[in-house]
Amino acid sequence: MCLAIPAEIIEVDPDSDTAQVALGGVVKEISLALVTDVTVGDYVLVHVGYALNKISQDEAEHTLALIREIGMLQDESGASDASDAGAGRSA
Repeated sequence: MCLAIPAEIIEVDPDSDTAQVALGGVVKEISLALVTDVTVGDYVLVHVGYALNKISQDEAEHTLALIREIGMLQDESGASDASDAGAGRSA
């Protein structure tokens, strides 16, 4: 199963068709080869270094909240929003 994660575009380089995105305190360079008309502040779904499509801020925030709830994403302080993020996991 593959998972695309919403991330906010914080910088666009039109010359290289890439962007810097921020997610949980991590900044990553991604390709914009598969999307058009994205600007700083937009949210995109990112999978293996590619923006797959542009999504609304509301949809991005809702999806990120769900991912945090299951303990799969930390906030910028490094803490998970899930109260029992390790429950049910085996080593």
